[in-house]
Amino acid sequence: MYYKLLLTLLILWSCTGTEMYLKEIQVTTDNSVNHDLDNNDNFSPDGKWLVYDTRTIIGGIGASPSIERVNIETEETQVLYKVADNHDYGPGVGAVSYHPSENRVLFIHGLPVCSENNPYQQWRRTGVIVNDNQQNIAINMDARDVTFPFTPGALRGGTHRHEWSRDGKWIGYTYNDAIMKKQEDSTGIKCNLRTIAVSNQQYKVEVDKDEAGENVAGTWFSAVVVRVVPNPKPGSDEISNAASDSWIGTSGYKRADGAMQIARAFLGKVCSKDGKFTDELFVVEIPDSIDIPGEYGPLEGTVNTFPMPPKGTVQRRLTYTANSKFPGCSGVVRSSNDGSKIAFLKKDNNGIQQIFMISPLGGESIQITEHISDVQTSFRWSFDQKSIIYIWDNSITLCEISDLPFEKRYKRLTAKSADTPSNLVWSNDGKTIAYNRMVPIEGKNDQIKHIFVIKPYSNK
Repeated sequence: MYYKLLLTLLILWSCTGTEMYLKEIQVTTDNSVNHDLDNNDNFSPDGKWLVYDTRTIIGGIGASPSIERVNIETEETQVLYKVADNHDYGPGVGAVSYHPSENRVLFIHGLPVCSENNPYQQWRRTGVIVNDNQQNIAINMDARDVTFPFTPGALRGGTHRHEWSRDGKWIGYTYNDAIMKKQEDSTGIKCNLRTIAVSNQQYKVEVDKDEAGENVAGTWFSAVVVRVVPNPKPGSDEISNAASDSWIGTSGYKRADGAMQIARAFLGKVCSKDGKFTDELFVVEIPDSIDIPGEYGPLEGTVNTFPMPPKGTVQRRLTYTANSKFPGCSGVVRSSNDGSKIAFLKKDNNGIQQIFMISPLGGESIQITEHISDVQTSFRWSFDQKSIIYIWDNSITLCEISDLPFEKRYKRLTAKSADTPSNLVWSNDGKTIAYNRMVPIEGKNDQIKHIFVIKPYSNK
C-alpha cells in the first residue's frame, strides 16, 4: 500500500510538470530554547512524539540543560530529563534517540563533575536511558573507568550519538578515550583518535569509585569494536579515525553462507600510497559475545594503549576511492532495513556529491542520484526500502530506488528555501518526516531551531 501511494505521487508529479510541495507544519513554538533532532531516531515507537535536546548554538551539547519531546499532533511538549543548574561548560545532555519499540530514550550525559577548567568534552560523557513515564530518572548505560587497573566491559572516555539496533538488543556509538587524550597532552604524540564501540546487556559492569568522581557503573557491557592507529600505513586498510556509523539492517545482514551477521557500517580514514588521507566506507562484524579479548590486546586497554576489539570482530573495507578522480566518502552512512544496501555520499565523475549504495558484502557501488549540484548531508531510507529522502538544493527531496530514469524517480517534497533544512528523520510507519529549520525570532535579530514535519501522503 505504501509503495503504491508513493508511486502514484511520483507519476502525478512527473505527468503534470508542475511543482507540488507538501505542507510544512511547525510543531515547536517555544523561542526560549533550540529543539535539536541531531540526525537521530527521534520518533517514538507509535510515531506520535519527537524527542530532542535544547543545546545552544555556541555552547552545543554541554550547554543543553534538558531532553524534551513534542507531540506532533497536539504540539504539547514535555521535559523528560533536566539537569539542575546546568552551565555553559556542562554537564549537558543531548543527541537523544527513541528505542525502536519501547517508550524509553537514550542520550549523552556529560559527567556531573565538571567545571570551567574541566568542562564537558568528547572524552568526558556517557550514555543514559530514561523511560518516558519515569521522567528525570537516569539509568547509566555504559560504564566508565579511568583509574588503573581498568575494567573489562567499561570504557575510559566519552560515548556519543548512541543508536539502538532496530531489534533493541544493541547500542552503537562513536567513542573518544580519555586515557589516550591525557597521553597525547603529555607526549605531544597524536593518539586522541575517534573510534566506534558497542554495548549489549550481557552483563552489568561495576567499577571502583574514584576520588574525582569520574568513574561510572553501567547496566550494559561495552567494548570498542574498531581498531584505530595514529599513523596508518600508506596504501593499507589501517585507519586513524572511525565515525559516521550506523547499524546494518534490522538484525544485521545476510552473509554469503546465508547466516545473519550483526554489523555496523562506518567511515574510516585511510592513508593512500601517496600519503593523502581519505574517508572510505567500512563494515565491522560484531560477535554475539563481546566479552572475550581479541588478538590486539585487552578489552579494557592499558595505560598506554586503546581498549581493543573482542575476539571475532572483523573489520572490512568496502570502497577504494583513493585513486579515483574525486577520492573519499562522506555523510552518516545508512543501511536499508533488510541490510542488503548501505547508502553513503560520494562525488561522481563530475565532482558532484551524490548518494551511492553498496552491498555489505562488497562489490561495485551503484549511483542513486544524478543531480547537477551537491546532495547535502542528512538522508534516510523509507521503512519499505523503496526510496530515500535527503536534502538537495535546500529542499527535502525524495528519490525512488528503481530502474526508471532519474528525472522520473526524484521529486522535491518542499520548496527551495533560503534556510537549509537539517536532521531528517522518517517515522517507522512511513507517514511522517520530521526535520529542523532555523526560524527568525520576531522583534529580535536572532534565530531559533524549531521542528517541522511533512506528511508524504497529504498536501492539505
